[in-house]
Amino acid sequence: MAKKQFKSRRKPKEVKEFQEEVLDIARVTRVVKGGRRLRFRATVIIGNRKGKVGVGTGKSQEVAAAIQKAVAKAKRELIVVPLTKIDSIPHEVNLKFKAARLMIMPAYEGTGIIAGGAVRKIAELAGVKNMYGKSFGTTNKLVSAQATIKALQSLKEVKEEDRKVTAKKESKKPGTKVAKKAVKKEEKPKKVVAKKAS
Repeated sequence: MAKKQFKSRRKPKEVKEFQEEVLDIARVTRVVKGGRRLRFRATVIIGNRKGKVGVGTGKSQEVAAAIQKAVAKAKRELIVVPLTKIDSIPHEVNLKFKAARLMIMPAYEGTGIIAGGAVRKIAELAGVKNMYGKSFGTTNKLVSAQATIKALQSLKEVKEEDRKVTAKKESKKPGTKVAKKAVKKEEKPKKVVAKKAS
């Protein structure tokens, strides 16, 4: 006898446009006349790993509701990160935001993301695969995340022609091999000896 084929009633899972990652959940206490009111503050990062990323915060008496609010806010504050062909950032950025000091630099293909904390998570969800990052000053995750977003927002696209020009300029700086060769090729001025009058 032929087996009966049963159709599954489960609906196929919807593919989300943005991936979500909870960065931090903090308990926030507000003192009022009647006592203390406790709420949760969630910090969430969302990104599509193709250049779009955003950070949002949400407060609520329940953790799940706080996360939902944070995701909704992050979607409203999305930024577009310019990426190079090797999935790196176009140039270096040094930034100071509140108590955080941040430095991000481009890296060669295969380097990976050499950074920690909020910088790493935001870079991954933005689609950056090769980058150096270092955060100084504060250890607050929310401030570090906001500083990273500011740094990525300040990035500008660099054309291939401009990159070649900057590479040539760097090669001519003193101390490089090209500069040393140029110094060797230069003819040394001949010493002029004054003849004594007889």
